[in-house]
Amino acid sequence: MYIGIDLGTSGLKALLIDERQRAVAEETIPLTVQRPRDGWSEQDPASWIAACGEAMRALAAKADLGAVRGIGLSGHMHGATLLGADDHPLRPCILWNDTRAHEEAAALDSDPQFRQITGNIVFPGFTAPKLLWVAKHEPDIFAATRKVLLPKDYLRLWLTGRHVAEMSDAAGTAWFDTGRRCWSEALLEATTMDLSYMPDLVEGSEVSGTLRPDLAKGWGLPEGVVIAGGGGDNAASGVGVGVVKAGQAFVSLGTSGVLFAASDAYQPDSASAVHTFCHALPDTWHQMGVILAAADALNWWGRVAGADASALTGALGPVRAPGRAVFLPYLGGERTPHNDAAVRGSFHGLDHVTDRDAMTRAVLEGVTFAIRDSYDALTSTGTRIDRLIAVGGGSKSDYWVGAIATALNIPVEIPQAGDFGGAFGAARLAMMAATGAGAEIATPPDIARTVEPAGDLTEAFAEGHARYRAAYTKPRN
Repeated sequence: MYIGIDLGTSGLKALLIDERQRAVAEETIPLTVQRPRDGWSEQDPASWIAACGEAMRALAAKADLGAVRGIGLSGHMHGATLLGADDHPLRPCILWNDTRAHEEAAALDSDPQFRQITGNIVFPGFTAPKLLWVAKHEPDIFAATRKVLLPKDYLRLWLTGRHVAEMSDAAGTAWFDTGRRCWSEALLEATTMDLSYMPDLVEGSEVSGTLRPDLAKGWGLPEGVVIAGGGGDNAASGVGVGVVKAGQAFVSLGTSGVLFAASDAYQPDSASAVHTFCHALPDTWHQMGVILAAADALNWWGRVAGADASALTGALGPVRAPGRAVFLPYLGGERTPHNDAAVRGSFHGLDHVTDRDAMTRAVLEGVTFAIRDSYDALTSTGTRIDRLIAVGGGSKSDYWVGAIATALNIPVEIPQAGDFGGAFGAARLAMMAATGAGAEIATPPDIARTVEPAGDLTEAFAEGHARYRAAYTKPRN
């Protein structure tokens, strides 16, 4: 048996699977985000440890964990977890959707070696610019920092006692040579750091350490349980949904929105604001377009409208041509393709007949058009998308999935009921690490149905996308 632990922004999930990759038990513990200022987003790393312990104890109460052979880790990327000499955090972790370091990111991005070596724009949410921000605004903390860990790798430190990262997550720090799959000493030097600050590296399907005996005993696990390298949340989800070869892709409608395509080769195009990262499997990479608010935008609208998000979307009926109302879902800035930390969300084109349903459709269409932006950016680099699978909570909305299929003019596959996200991918990586199995076990899920594009609406969605792009170019405060 194998366990996948996925450290999400809003909760930590632990999933137990058997040798046939069937879910046996799961537990999710909620987490909260602190936003002390506009554009800031932080979490206390101690809350991750508490949530992991609670989730593991709950799993042990639901199932016998005596046959567990491996644990895999997945987690939200880019977070700056700064540790002192005693390995304790010096401050709250600065999260992926924190944009305070936009000036520092721009400064690093102006140095050509960053794009050349990492294959990516230096986004404000990446790890390296956050360290420059800390050095400038919290110099005592920067001076005391001895290790920088990504969020899931702080969990790994607690589980194993080792400082280890893996390639897919490390590639989102702006300190990583993505083509060579190693830390870049030149980029570390450019931020007044060196290799001593960085954890060791393994591939996601390799062993990173073994579970501490005291934790194993307390949770009813055998001694010697291996901890796999795991993956950043999207790379682990790619393994979970079986997107591991060129031509395979998934669209994730979670807190953020992701269009993720696997690649057999390293083929960056940083100018398009496409992310080019290592995959969680050896000798594979992936490209993705990222929008910072997908289901998060719908949930925001639900709070404003005073209704549950599922009730709002369930009342819409079949997909129809986009209306005059346009919504830009940039509630906390945007990545692909704009790389704009300052832009904020907005409605455009409202009139006297605009009602709640029209505004709900505008929110869904706004996120859809942001995904279309990512699709255009990915395919312009030569990335193939032959097969697209929809995952995440937003994929439960027929209207939303139909809008995406129509806007991209590509069929979207809906898996049969099951969990194919980061926790499942992490469990698969644990199986690989424990047994020596390879990518052959990362098969796509059985498909319940395929949503075809509404052919009579593709032109209307193209026109709606054009209105959406025009709204972004208007002057903003």
